[in-house]
Amino acid sequence: MGSGHGHGHSHGVTATGRHRRALAVVLGISLVIFVIEVVGAVVTGSLALLADAGHVLADAGGVALALGAAVLAARPPTERRTWGWARAEVLAAAINGLVLAGMGVYVLIEGVQRLFVPTDVHPGGMALFAAIGLVGNAIGIAVLYRVRDAGLNMRGAFLEVATDTATSVGVLVAAAVIAWTGYTQADAVVSILIGLVIVPRALKLLRAAADVLLQAVPAGIDVNEIRAHITGLDHVVGVHDLHVYTVTSGLPVLTAHVVVEAGCFQDGHAPQLLDALQLCISGHFDVVHSTFQLEPPGHTGHEPETHA
Repeated sequence: MGSGHGHGHSHGVTATGRHRRALAVVLGISLVIFVIEVVGAVVTGSLALLADAGHVLADAGGVALALGAAVLAARPPTERRTWGWARAEVLAAAINGLVLAGMGVYVLIEGVQRLFVPTDVHPGGMALFAAIGLVGNAIGIAVLYRVRDAGLNMRGAFLEVATDTATSVGVLVAAAVIAWTGYTQADAVVSILIGLVIVPRALKLLRAAADVLLQAVPAGIDVNEIRAHITGLDHVVGVHDLHVYTVTSGLPVLTAHVVVEAGCFQDGHAPQLLDALQLCISGHFDVVHSTFQLEPPGHTGHEPETHA
């Protein structure tokens, strides 16, 4: 005997999908900043500006993936894809993390090379183009600030714009150092710092996406605590095949085989017990969708394989 959560939650549109307009605005801003900074890098010879442009491009690609995934995630479930395209946003986050990691490694290598072989840089133009990027990123932060915690990709998009803002400030600082001291290696130093910002953030995003794809237990949920709550209910003998994972951002799922007293199936108490189980899970844990299979004692021996 099993059941869905029965509380009227909608799975058709993910958290990211509800904020597609914000993503579209930020994508447009990021592409404009990228073009401006590439032109600025060519004109001024600044690696830091080019690194920042590459960072912005990687971030724009991530936002574009998130936006495309949001559109796919809004498509309804089908007989072939019973969860619809909800997990598309997690795949987008994984691809985004890989792109960012590659960009970060490139910037680090190029920055180290320029420490030993510095090139001429025009600090005035460098500062001008970086300031334009800073203004654009500040607008992007304002657009995404209120929805930054709406989902994995929304969080990733906000972090991308936030770090773009920080790196723009870094480019401005490098331009000022070069203008005042003539130390052109400041451009390479800032490039390396940008790379050091990119790589850990990319790894964190990759880890979060991997946890979802590998169906790890969502952060903040203790399986042992869930087991204790279930077995603490009246008439429950035990629980096995307990699985808790995330389909996509904002959609945690729990499934379990619950062994109950045989009398529950004879006196008609099973439906009330099922209600008690789902009330327990929804009341104590952040689980949107739960499914329970109620079993009499001894049924486990008829299952080909069980898990703890």
